[in-house]
Amino acid sequence: MVQIGYTMMAEQAGPRELVQHVVAAEHAGFDFSVTSDHYFPWLEEQGHAPYAWSVLGAAAQATSRIPLMTYVTCPTTRYHPAVVAQKAATTQLLAEGRFRLGLGSGENLNEHVVGDGWPAAHVRLDKLEEAVRIIRALFSGETVNHHGPHFDVTNAKLYDVPDEPPPIGVAVSGERSCALAGRLADLVIATEPKTELVDSFERHGGSGKPKVGQLPVCYDPDKDAAVGRAHDQFRWALGGWPVNAELPGPANFGTATRNVRPGDVAETIPCGDDVDTFVEAVRPYVTAGFTEIALVQVGGEHQHPFLDWAEKKLLPALKDL
Repeated sequence: MVQIGYTMMAEQAGPRELVQHVVAAEHAGFDFSVTSDHYFPWLEEQGHAPYAWSVLGAAAQATSRIPLMTYVTCPTTRYHPAVVAQKAATTQLLAEGRFRLGLGSGENLNEHVVGDGWPAAHVRLDKLEEAVRIIRALFSGETVNHHGPHFDVTNAKLYDVPDEPPPIGVAVSGERSCALAGRLADLVIATEPKTELVDSFERHGGSGKPKVGQLPVCYDPDKDAAVGRAHDQFRWALGGWPVNAELPGPANFGTATRNVRPGDVAETIPCGDDVDTFVEAVRPYVTAGFTEIALVQVGGEHQHPFLDWAEKKLLPALKDL
């Protein structure tokens, strides 16, 4: 049976609100939760970008059942992998084993802030692979010295290490990232319901491992209001990964999406309150072989109505998939 998750979308709500949302999602019966890890929102209209790891620590204490995961953290530029390992180990301890570490090669939007430039995609994947190996080594609790093509780690050791280290997920978008994930990850992460991503991951060693997807939705009893809000805050999602990874700021995303129409967004994001429409939007992920799908309700101030509706109507319907 497919698991349905809830997304703490840090680009559209402040830190205290995000914790309140995940507490409500746990109460509503969602199977797991994920959180974005951004320095900037995608668009100025979203208006938020708190530090994800502080939110995760608070969420770990405020909840008792629902699993937590980053979706995703880039461990190569804004954060050094040795620091990511420490943060993840600590979060796993706070969450008492409910945390998974989702990793990806990042977006210029968030990583440019440290002034190291933005490398080509193949270099970003090389750095990600090296970072994953460093993080796994530190999860062992042993002293790590590493001098590689992209990172140096000198006499590093984590003193607070969970008995079960956080499972590591890797975000994929093509054959090379799927091969990396199949070799090194405990689960795969994707934002498009593409069968070829699942097949490639399994072919490279991911058979039997979780496959986690994500789908934006916009619940509102007023469908026109839902479409308008989805267009206002989520039109960036139509750009696709090759574009979204490269643009450096919210203003650039605003410019790049100025010709996107509300109707274009409504073709991709289910809007309104028709349960069948939402179920049919989730179905392609199930058909493609994803075992978990995290929903993103668009609009920071519209989480609690969505969660109430999801508990009563949407989640029961999705259990039949």
